[in-house]
Amino acid sequence: MQFPLRTELYQEDILNKRFEIGRKIYNSLVTVTQKRYNEMIKTKLYRNIKEELKLIYQSKDKIKSKRKTELCKQLNEMYKKYKLNEYSFHSDVKQMQHHFKNNIDSFTAQKIATNLWKAYDKLLFGNGNSIHYKRYDTLNSFEGKSNNTGIRFKDNKLIWNGLNIPVIIDYKNHYDSQALENKIAYCRIVRKFVRNKYKFYLQIVFKGNAPLKINKQTGEIKHTLGNGDVGLDIGTRTIAISSKTDVKIYELADRVQSIENQKRILLRKVDRSRRVNNPDNYNEDGTIKKQGSKKVNWIKSNHYIETQNQLKELYRKQADIRKLQHEILSNEILKQGDYIYVETMNYAGLQKRAKKTEKNDKGKFKKKKTFWKKSCK
Repeated sequence: MQFPLRTELYQEDILNKRFEIGRKIYNSLVTVTQKRYNEMIKTKLYRNIKEELKLIYQSKDKIKSKRKTELCKQLNEMYKKYKLNEYSFHSDVKQMQHHFKNNIDSFTAQKIATNLWKAYDKLLFGNGNSIHYKRYDTLNSFEGKSNNTGIRFKDNKLIWNGLNIPVIIDYKNHYDSQALENKIAYCRIVRKFVRNKYKFYLQIVFKGNAPLKINKQTGEIKHTLGNGDVGLDIGTRTIAISSKTDVKIYELADRVQSIENQKRILLRKVDRSRRVNNPDNYNEDGTIKKQGSKKVNWIKSNHYIETQNQLKELYRKQADIRKLQHEILSNEILKQGDYIYVETMNYAGLQKRAKKTEKNDKGKFKKKKTFWKKSCK
């Protein structure tokens, strides 16, 4: 559950400072771990193991399953040797956290390391391609490990390393008051950019089942769970739901308005402002100069920052409406039954641009837009 925080100006400054420290800790950890990863992938042993595993997975030969097990064990040994596991990340971040112990506690730092390990988990065992650094103002949440130390909720206040911030809770709300009676697993601080200003929230994760929502007028329970099987066929713009009692087709997030026209105007305004304030960073033909390893300095005017904030607000509104509608739709699906079957679809394939350049009947070149973007307008 999410509750707003009643922050003072000095408390907001401290929180913003800590978010920036957390981002720098994350990026420092990326630098340390990437050196190990690059050293590992250079070895012949690693390349040979990956190549042999690739051939085994492509052949799908059951006889080679023993060999596959041996190769996976060798691969895991290499990960341990080069300290590419979650526990090694925790020990690395401990040394970094020590310099900022007045702002970031050890449990929160471990969670930062865990988030980086999730990215490595996709890279090593999933479909991840690379590890990225976090840009300025992109780390917007801190998470604790329990409600006993670090980020805590106690006596209607957020307590964290000297900060005591009141939490705004409506105890007249039946759902909120029922939820707060449960034991707390851990807490999370979230920062959101709303109307040109950062607002801070406390997300509390409780143990056990969520309380039931009740209709105030009738006293009936909202969002009851149905019985039986439910089949879902999810498309790019619609979703088909089939159950024993009903068959329906819903349009996904139909209240989300297209912001392409507004976005195009603001992006042009941003580009004009950037070119006026940074003429030395552009070539005569209008392209950006390649500086090589040298860092390019960009001057941002107040109008530039104001326009960027307008873009952020558009994206935030669109995301909030989309999230709300998806949550409403999920409640409708759960009313139909308790066993959900979803048809598999390659969403990553829909997002890829066309590789071939083709022409239409009139002889004009076809646009290489992704099917995903074209259908979600």
